[in-house]
Amino acid sequence: MSEEQTCLTATTNVQEKLKNAAELMREATKIVALTGAGISTESGIPDFRSPGSIWLAEPPVSYQDFISKPEAREQYWRSRRNLSALVAAARPNDAHRALVALERRQKLLGVITQNFDGLHQDAGHAPENVIELHGTAREAACTLCGARSSIADLQQRIYAGEIDPRCELCGGFLKSATILFGQRLPVDVLARAKELTEQCDLFLVVGSSLKVNPAAMLPRKALHNDIPLIIVNIQPTPLDAYADVVIQEKVGDVLPALVALL
Repeated sequence: MSEEQTCLTATTNVQEKLKNAAELMREATKIVALTGAGISTESGIPDFRSPGSIWLAEPPVSYQDFISKPEAREQYWRSRRNLSALVAAARPNDAHRALVALERRQKLLGVITQNFDGLHQDAGHAPENVIELHGTAREAACTLCGARSSIADLQQRIYAGEIDPRCELCGGFLKSATILFGQRLPVDVLARAKELTEQCDLFLVVGSSLKVNPAAMLPRKALHNDIPLIIVNIQPTPLDAYADVVIQEKVGDVLPALVALL
């Protein structure tokens, strides 16, 4: 088969998958979307595993190390200096806007995201419809008393030379209000995500590798309930064989095309 024929076959296959996915989505009225790093990378925020990622150059600090080691907290703030600039400059892309279009058509029950960048809210989602499993980089949090504060103010303290900032209320360690490796997800957040999954009539995975729990358990719960599963991710996932439709293309291309077919 020539290269031209191969490209034509691939295009035909994608179009067929788009039609099949759109048919499932037309019948649904309570879609739940799980979004992962693959939707944010198209806005310029690096994921954890791609070549060139800042996380590969300097692996993320675990929660246990952050709490117990001053040098780990210093590393955390040093690496976050680079990441915070990328997050601040990022803007919603076509995939984010396509999900908002589903919400405005009253077909989207909610978004469960593994991302902490706030781009879903920037795109126009009602904040109460976005569940941030891994927290938000837009606030600071005390690891002792849990108080929330301005991440911009805390970042200024870091820029001014602080390497181990403390909570002004209780003296606890401060970090962004995101979940570190080894840190438990808030019980109420995970409960809301599970509740949405139980209520949905279609589960849509967008840009997630489905390799990180507990997020990866949610589409499994949908499958257990015999709910249709659509996966849009540039790379294969562990659940591809069980999904109704799998589209391995850029989410910023696929989601707008799906919405246009509804």
